[in-house]
Amino acid sequence: MTDAAPALFIAIEASGIGAAIRQSRWVYMVANVGHIVALLFFTGAIAVMDARLAGGLAVTAPGPLLRQMRRLAIAGFVGLVVTGLVLFTAEASHVVMNRVFLIKVALIGLGLLNVVWVEWTIMPKVAALPPSSPMPAGARQGALASLVIWLSVAICGRAIAYF
Repeated sequence: MTDAAPALFIAIEASGIGAAIRQSRWVYMVANVGHIVALLFFTGAIAVMDARLAGGLAVTAPGPLLRQMRRLAIAGFVGLVVTGLVLFTAEASHVVMNRVFLIKVALIGLGLLNVVWVEWTIMPKVAALPPSSPMPAGARQGALASLVIWLSVAICGRAIAYF
């Protein structure tokens, strides 16, 4: 436990749930593996959506493909949040003081802002496009930003242990 952390995070780590996670032989390990599996689902779906928005996979109609991948991305993101909370709870006071974790949280916020922007400005324009249609203005930029942001989040997530 890190005494320099804000009291809220010390309390989260010291809670019964935090102690139970740390004392269990399986919970932390299962959450860690679950986090990686959820990351695979999330990044796979994001990669397909971004590839389509950037103009790739043009033989498919973007609307149906993006809707299917969106559901998978949401499921992966929910899995990441749930398993991430378990991992965070076990070491909250230490993790919240980690600069790489703070960068990761900021990047997640930026990634979610990009999702909102793409959903509001790009998705309505591509929902009914037929295959091989050019993507609207801004689609490629939103897709490339998404790829860079979410890849950076994953890199930060793996790097937390080293800083």
